[in-house]
Amino acid sequence: MKVIFLGTGTSQGVPVIACQCKVCTSLDPKDKRLRASVLIEKDGVHFVVDTGPDFRQQMLRHEVRKLDAVLFTHGHKDHTAGFDDIRGFNFIQGKAMDVFVDDRVEEVLRRDFYYCFTEFKYPGIPELKLHRIENKGFSFMDVDITPIATLHYKLPVFGFRIGDFSYITDANYISPEELEKLKGSKYLVLNALKKTTHISHFTLDEAIEVAKEVGAEHTFFTHMSHQMGQHATIQAELPDDMSLAYDGLELQW
Repeated sequence: MKVIFLGTGTSQGVPVIACQCKVCTSLDPKDKRLRASVLIEKDGVHFVVDTGPDFRQQMLRHEVRKLDAVLFTHGHKDHTAGFDDIRGFNFIQGKAMDVFVDDRVEEVLRRDFYYCFTEFKYPGIPELKLHRIENKGFSFMDVDITPIATLHYKLPVFGFRIGDFSYITDANYISPEELEKLKGSKYLVLNALKKTTHISHFTLDEAIEVAKEVGAEHTFFTHMSHQMGQHATIQAELPDDMSLAYDGLELQW
């Protein structure tokens, strides 16, 4: 199994272009954070979780030539805005893209990318095959996928577990029942926006407490704003079995 962190940042709290904060001006490549997404490969099947505004750049940067499906966590723009660029894979692979959504995300895609759903489709538009998902396990190309229900303030957001890899973004509440689904993970990924309180995201301390409860072999934090601070500084403060993720980080086991 292989995981590539395509992006570990967020639109939340990102300073304006003229900002001179330590993260913006850092020369450490680990401080360059595109919007949060991961590429997961298991048994030859390739999944992307979310297609944010940086989706095209992420696919080109990592020379992704095969993509079997897209899993959506929720419908916020920083997780859906790059969806149109699946058309490149339609062209290369000669088939529609399998896309897994709940009813809320489907509503967003049908509104924002309406031209993909019209009866008479303009040549070259993205081609997709929608699959409606709920909070129960499903399989795709013989790979088992377990949705994890979380709350992003009051908005339901799905995380996903594939094998012993679990990915949670944009959450600040996970019920005890859903936490049980994460236990036994080798690698756990949790969102941690910044150190100070936020209405809809885990803070770093809150994410650390969730990670301790789950007890994965190693936990990585993602969906970090510039307000989190520099990678090297925060990493030095973390327990040995926890790390800040960074763009381009690869896990293979």
